[in-house]
Amino acid sequence: MKFLGLLLVLVFTFGGLLIAMHFDFHHFTSVLMVILGALPGEFTIIFGCAVAAFLVANPPHVIKETLGYFRCLAKPSAYTKDDYMQLLGMMFSIFKLVRTKGWLALEAHIENPEQSTLFANFPSFLHNHHAITFLCDYLRIISLGNDNPITIESLMDQEIDTIEQHHGHPGHAMQTMADGVPALGIVAAVLGVIKTMASINEPPAILGAMIGGALVGTFLGVFLAYGLIGPIAGAMGVRAATEVMYYKCIKIGVLAFLQGAAPQVAVEFARKFLPHDVQPSFQELEEHLNTLPAPS
Repeated sequence: MKFLGLLLVLVFTFGGLLIAMHFDFHHFTSVLMVILGALPGEFTIIFGCAVAAFLVANPPHVIKETLGYFRCLAKPSAYTKDDYMQLLGMMFSIFKLVRTKGWLALEAHIENPEQSTLFANFPSFLHNHHAITFLCDYLRIISLGNDNPITIESLMDQEIDTIEQHHGHPGHAMQTMADGVPALGIVAAVLGVIKTMASINEPPAILGAMIGGALVGTFLGVFLAYGLIGPIAGAMGVRAATEVMYYKCIKIGVLAFLQGAAPQVAVEFARKFLPHDVQPSFQELEEHLNTLPAPS
């Protein structure tokens, strides 16, 4: 759907131009040739400077993460309903084990999660290294006797804020690029005007084409900013929010259990917190929990 949207930006831009020319295909072709003729140089100036500024403004890890975040175009959400079903099922198994055998029964699982028979039942969670570390660290703190829900919530909130900032960097970096590209379009246009003024003795037809080529810089800067880079930045921000939602779901479930909720009630609290597009129904979750093996 994202790729279709980007394609439609091109279709409606040049389709609108054709309509504005009353379907005069000869004139439209002439204008299009001016745009295409100026495009390589103008694009090199605008996009090249934008990428260079991006490299200057951002540390290496943000650059790497931004490149990785382009997957938001193919997969807008980081997690599916099935991923959350496994997460809720995993938390239910943990809470049930603690309720029946105590917090010390978790020690073998949280110290070596990759070898845990409990986590092995939930592969999507087991392959999420950061989420495993997040959960196991708090389970370790709680098992050592620090089970005050207020204290745990405060610490979780601070860590989730840090995670949110981390995942928000790629979208913010791309939006900063989008904000600067129109100005770089003006730079390219001014350079085109300078080139035109240096050829002021040319015939009007040639000068007209050169001025038109210069204006392509302004067009391209605004077009790239609002038609391409800005929307991609927004898509990155949406994916970042879905990344953070996973950790918030863990927080809700753990805090509900610490406050005395039964295992099934605690995961129900976490389920209700989820957005509707990934939220399993009460019946779906109940059926899933009933199929889980007894934790040990």
